[in-house]
Amino acid sequence: MDLHRFLDQAGGVLALVSLTATVVWGLVAADRLALGPRGRLLAQAVHRALAAGALGFLLVHVGVKVAEAHASTTAALIPFASGIGGRAGLIGLGSLAGYLLVLAAATGVLRSVFAGRGRAAARRWRVLHASAYGAWCTALLHGLNAGREAAEWVTGCYVGCLVGVALALVLRRFGVPQLLRLVVRRRPVGAHAAGRMPQSRPFTVSQGLRPRTPAPQTPEGLNASRGRAELT
Repeated sequence: MDLHRFLDQAGGVLALVSLTATVVWGLVAADRLALGPRGRLLAQAVHRALAAGALGFLLVHVGVKVAEAHASTTAALIPFASGIGGRAGLIGLGSLAGYLLVLAAATGVLRSVFAGRGRAAARRWRVLHASAYGAWCTALLHGLNAGREAAEWVTGCYVGCLVGVALALVLRRFGVPQLLRLVVRRRPVGAHAAGRMPQSRPFTVSQGLRPRTPAPQTPEGLNASRGRAELT
């Protein structure tokens, strides 16, 4: 298989896998509980590198499909320009996913512009950068339904993308420490885990007949005892 044919068949899959990895590493980099400052910096660097790779594979995918006349230039550049139903609608979803990916990447590059301008600016940045989730969803729908029938390895890539993003969302929502606490709480510990109850010490007759040690008395108590003895 030559390179052109490989890119024609796998360019979109590589773009989706790169986008999925970008989303996953973005969720990992945002976790302040599981990662320290150095770990977050490393995760952000990986996140940005994967985003650049996703943009590169997107350009290759669009260029190959237009060159092979699988889609017109207008349909590739303008979402739903050829229609909203059937294959034209699926191509429109792919075009929309591309623009959402570009928006997410642009806001990632311009993050310093929004930083230090209050909570409102940070909230707007999060909303704009969250377009990566929309890009991932629309790209997944586009890849599953547009084009030729997917091969087994392509289907495996789609399943891996779904599992990866779902797992990253769960970890982002609950956090690694909280998930560990939930697992520990649900696991029985000690003697109950082995199905045994702790055995109590056997009671002996000698213990029951053991004389009690009298408590020490104060001088007033001694005088009162003597007075009662004299009265008897």
